Formats: sequence, C-alpha cells, structure tokens
Amino acid sequence: MSENYYEEAWHYTIQVLKEEFEKENKENLFKLWFNMQYVEDTIDTITVSVNSNFLKTTMDQKGSFKIVEEKLKEIIGQDNIKLNCIVVEEKKSKENDIETEISDKTKINDKKELEQEEIKTAKKIHPLLKEDFVFDTFIPGENSNFAYNGALAVAKNPGKKYNPILLYGGSGLGKTHLMQAIGNYIYNNGGEKLKICYVSAETFTNEFTSSLHYKNPNDFKNKYRNLDVLLLDDIHFLSEKEATQEELFYTFEALFNKNAQMVFTCDRPIKEIKSMADRLVSRLSKGLCIDITIPNFETRCAILQKKIEQKEKILSQDVIEYIAKNVETNVRELEAALNKVFGYAELIGQNPTLEIVQKLLKDLFTTNTQQNISLETIQTVIAKNYQISVAELKGKKRDKKFVIPRQIAIYISRELTEISYTELGREFGGKDHTTISYAYEKIAEQIKIDSSFESKIQLLIKEIKEYKC
Repeated sequence: MSENYYEEAWHYTIQVLKEEFEKENKENLFKLWFNMQYVEDTIDTITVSVNSNFLKTTMDQKGSFKIVEEKLKEIIGQDNIKLNCIVVEEKKSKENDIETEISDKTKINDKKELEQEEIKTAKKIHPLLKEDFVFDTFIPGENSNFAYNGALAVAKNPGKKYNPILLYGGSGLGKTHLMQAIGNYIYNNGGEKLKICYVSAETFTNEFTSSLHYKNPNDFKNKYRNLDVLLLDDIHFLSEKEATQEELFYTFEALFNKNAQMVFTCDRPIKEIKSMADRLVSRLSKGLCIDITIPNFETRCAILQKKIEQKEKILSQDVIEYIAKNVETNVRELEAALNKVFGYAELIGQNPTLEIVQKLLKDLFTTNTQQNISLETIQTVIAKNYQISVAELKGKKRDKKFVIPRQIAIYISRELTEISYTELGREFGGKDHTTISYAYEKIAEQIKIDSSFESKIQLLIKEIKEYKC
C-alpha cells in the first residue's frame, strides 16, 4: 500500500525534466513520451501508469522510464529507487467513472441505458468536418508551431482574434487539418447552433456557377453570407476566375462586418497567386497569414509516433527513424509509408525488421533518377512558379524578379542533374563558370539559415520530379 513517500519528489522531477526539454525546444517530444501518471509508492519503488500497452512498450524502447528513474535518483539522493509502470487503459478508466456515476443514479441500471449515457457525453461530429482533424491529433513542430498556436487562438475566440486567418504551404503539410480543427473546436465548445461551413474553393466556384446557370444567385448568397464560420480550402483554385473572386469579395465583406470567423488555405503566399484581384488580396492579407513549412526530422519522427499510437501498433525506433529520414516532403507521404508497413505486418503476422522495411519501401522512396530530369523541365517549373517566361529565366536581366528564380534554377539543376557549371552557363544566358558557381553557393547558403526557404526549394524539387510534359 502506498505511503506517498515520493509523490512530491515525483512531481518535482517531472517538472524539472519538462523544463529541460523546453529549453531544447523539444516540448512536443516530452508530451509524447513522458505522459505517465503517479499512482503510488513504497520505500524503494514508485509506480506510475500509462494508458496503453503500446505506450508502455514504446516509452521503454525510447528510454523514457530510465530517464525519469535516473533523474529521481539524482533529486532524491537514493540509488535504490526503482520505477514501476502499469497499464491503466483509458477505456477502462472511463467505464469505471461511468460505473461510479451509475451507483449514484440508481435509475440507470442496464446496458442499454449505459450506452445512452456514453452517447450523451461523446463529442458531436460536424457533418462537414473530419472527426480526426482536431488539435489533439496534430503534431506541431518548428515548421508549424506558429500555425498551430494561431489556429488554436482563433478557435478559442472566433471572430474576435485574427480574422481572417490564412494558412499557406505545400500539399500534405497540415493546412486542412488545422482549418478543420478550428471548426471542430468551435462546434464542440458551444458552437452547435452556429452555421459552420467547410468547403473547397472548387466546390464554392461550382456552386456559384450553378446558381448563375439556374438563376438562383440569392440562394447562394443567403447560404454563404449568413455563416458564423467559413472554412474555405485551396483558394489558389480561384486564380483567373474573376466572377467567383468578386463574389468571394462581397461574401468576405458581409461576414467580416458581422464578425463571422473566416479561415482560408492556399498553396503559396496570396500575393503570388496569378490574376487574383487586388482588393481580394488586400482583404485576405489583413488578418493573420502563416506559412507552414516542411517538418524537420524530429517532428517527422513525432508525427510517425503519434500515428502509430493512434493505430495501436508497434514499430521499432530504427524503422521509425528510417521512414522519417527518407520522407522529407509532407505528412501524407509519411502516412503512405506507414500504411504500407502496417499492411505487410498484418499479412505476415509480425512486426517487420528494418531490413525488411528497407526492401518494402524501396520503390516508394525511389524517385526520378537524375538522368530522367531535364534542364528544360527544371526551367519550365521554376519559370511557372515565379510567373516569368523561360526566356526571361535564361536571359541576362538583372532585376531581382529574374535573378532569384534564375539562381534557384541553377541550384536545383546542379542538385538533380550531372550538368557542369560550364554547360549551365551556356544554358543561362552565356554566363561564365564563376557566375554559375556563385549562384549555386548563394542559394545553398540561404537554405542553411532559412528553414522556410529550404522548404520552398524542396517543394519545387518535388514538383519538378513529378512534372509531366
């Protein structure tokens, strides 16, 4: 039986470790792998609990218990103290709470009524939002901390703080997840009667076009201009769609004037979208605009760990790190690799080794080889992204508008092809070896000091590798 010899020391130890992790900007890892609760203690043992066998196994593999135990010994000054972990499953804990409630409510005495009680306490699901797109399932890292905190602030104070909010970045980085997390949070925290609408820009455009065709534009206006929360995804789709942009402008004005919260996502900074009306750009830029970049290695590992936990599976740390090292672009590709490993594991009935995973994911990790990527493809993609012509990219104009994309194209060409500096010089306006070398080094140096710039280069490389003529 517990005598609570060490409960205070336990809580102090956890606080010390938390502060140490925060100093190293690893608070997310701390939340994941030190999520244990004090249960009881004896003269030489402290018992803690976690809520699943998966967590216990993984935390043991990662050395979490050992770290806590060593820190305890240091703080308490005793070498014989031991840490014992038990599993208290979350589901069972909830059942126990319900059973206690039942004892107080004698009218609830059968299984059917118990199920009804569970339904009452369960979170409601908005019909337009994904149930798993919530803040609890999003793993923020250096690439997305600002976006995560901004989205959470908006969810807690809709229409009052940061309105609108625009999240932008490449595909699969979590923009839609955070957008829908905002909607789910508002809906589940007193917003059941609010008009919350999640819609893609494509669907918004199709609905607007249809309303004109069937001569019922007022129905469209009444639907969107009377919302409490508008979540509009992928607004880059509105490029060159003047009529839809105009309608969105008036929708924006109507919602803003009634303090309705608006959230938008885009695959690039709003000012870089081709043929977007200036007044709409101005409105969309007046709130909070946040760039979500590619997650770093530590964040990718944490994302994988979280998804493994959600699926109640187990993978060795070396397999997790192997996947994280080889998938550098986005979260969707991380999940694709993970699903392939889990599918194989189910077929063979056991967790695959690192050697098996390396063979299993070989095709997935093999991208276009260098010799399959032409200089013409690189120049075409870069010119398109920077809204200049290929001739201007290859030319001699020294305006910043042309110099930066030209340097990026030279850098990527060196990274993805075997073309020499001399050959590149000929292909980029007859420049000499020194000029080409300088361009490459300038971009390489910028990548080292600017993570958002690095993410942009990686997204361009991905687009080049996937480009189809």
